[in-house]
Amino acid sequence: MQDCADNNPVPAAAAYRRSPEVVMRLARMGSFHQTRLSFMRTLLRRLKKEDWKFKRNLWAIDEQGFGRAVYTVYGPERTYSLVAFAHDLPDDMRSDRVIATAWDATFTLYDGIPGEADLDRLEQNVPKQEAGRISDSELSLSRANRSVRLWQHVIECLSQGRQPDRDQLEAVGYLMRTTAVYGSGKFGAADRLTIAERPELSGPFQAELLSVWLTRAFSIDLVEHIASVRGGGQAVSIDPELRRRIGVGNSTGLGMAPFLINHPALLNNWMMAREEALARVRSLAQATPASIDEFKQHFEHARFNVSQWHSQHPIQIEKLKALASDLEQMAGYIDSESLGDDHPWDRFYRWAEDNRSLEGQEQLVSLLLEPYGELVDELTQCMDADEHLSFFIDGAMSLARLREIIEKQCEWALKVDYDQPQNRARFWYTSAEKLEPRVGERFEDSGAEYELPLGVGFDIKQLHAALRSWNDGPTTAEFLLAHPEHRHTARRVQNLASHPFAEIQDNLIAADMLPIDILRCKLSFFGATKFDPRSDRWVRICMYQDAPFPYELLVAAS
Repeated sequence: MQDCADNNPVPAAAAYRRSPEVVMRLARMGSFHQTRLSFMRTLLRRLKKEDWKFKRNLWAIDEQGFGRAVYTVYGPERTYSLVAFAHDLPDDMRSDRVIATAWDATFTLYDGIPGEADLDRLEQNVPKQEAGRISDSELSLSRANRSVRLWQHVIECLSQGRQPDRDQLEAVGYLMRTTAVYGSGKFGAADRLTIAERPELSGPFQAELLSVWLTRAFSIDLVEHIASVRGGGQAVSIDPELRRRIGVGNSTGLGMAPFLINHPALLNNWMMAREEALARVRSLAQATPASIDEFKQHFEHARFNVSQWHSQHPIQIEKLKALASDLEQMAGYIDSESLGDDHPWDRFYRWAEDNRSLEGQEQLVSLLLEPYGELVDELTQCMDADEHLSFFIDGAMSLARLREIIEKQCEWALKVDYDQPQNRARFWYTSAEKLEPRVGERFEDSGAEYELPLGVGFDIKQLHAALRSWNDGPTTAEFLLAHPEHRHTARRVQNLASHPFAEIQDNLIAADMLPIDILRCKLSFFGATKFDPRSDRWVRICMYQDAPFPYELLVAAS
């Protein structure tokens, strides 16, 4: 693993880089879109480049659609298999909530090809999810539920020899949605360090996203299998064009939100790679006709995507209206402005920054990267982090230097008046029921004594206040011996010296803080689309929509 704090910058791009003060605000982070640096797209590029192969090694699914299946991908050095179990789930037990105990399908990503004994062991444990136990031969554990309305519609149509209604398919976008994809040692799965040195899995969340990609293939195979059983000879398969429009859904809640806060070095590297990529494109003095044409193709696809992106949440409804308007105005800009000479992409971006919403600005960021894979794709190699390097506290650092970092890079934290109730209205804690992160209302709910150290801004201001009674001479070690309660904050502050994008520059315990902004930021790096908040604390998304399927991307194994 490498900790690419500078992300191999192009010197000419330095003047075009956005500052952390601009980027690391929740409102902007909550407007991010997937880019070509997103982890799903990184995974698929590698599989195609390295000529991986694919085979469905087992299909033991009965006429009702229940049983088990194995999907295997064969790489240059290693092989991985998705082991899928399809279950008979009564409608009244189907739930996206983390407290659910049964699902339509459950999965694990197996390290290699499982034998019969492995499958029997996994069948005893994988369907139980948290209540079961898997081994270090498994890299992930996940589950999914059907989108019941679309699922039944597709089966009915295919079994009668018809294609499903495109509008209904577009409105949902997936046949199954995952409700959790666990990895990195959880419930007995292989620890992250077990796979971190493998090139194909060294990037963030590659094992989990490989599992989701194969889950998408399973969902299509399963619905076509059931339709074939029902319709016999008149049944048809899904048209390839419609098939591409089917992704995998996901329901994500507060459990994911603290990840970015708890992994500041990783967050920094994700952000720096994205910002360096944007700066490189903005620094280009000219755009070739080919790159302009490719940009326009992706721009039109973005306009189509917005027309198919729906939400019932008031915040997202307004953001979608703004985005649709932004794209219309951008279309006018494209028609009226030369995109060839005089730093065209920088001019376009600065125009958008001055005239369009955050949603539109960040959509443009995504689009600007599309024609320039040869310029920016290498930055994906810098999106992992050796987090142990940022764990150690530099005890020899003078308090003068510690204070300097706070005052130069944490002004956002110091300017908040935490004596105002609305600025300390919330607290983060771990639920006893499911051991999942939650948000409580400080002045209404009990449990604030179990608060997690996620109110970073408040903690930084507390550290700064404690430093006032010390002169600049002592070291950080001397100060922390007297005030060990500030150790975790001192570590974060010192980390900022080399990781300027490591902190979200907003108050994470404020009354108006929206956890969905944190969720969307993280999910955009995954490559998710069609963000649909269901409250300020959980969101539905679509993954791998329009992506190739294994049989399209990978050569079939003999």
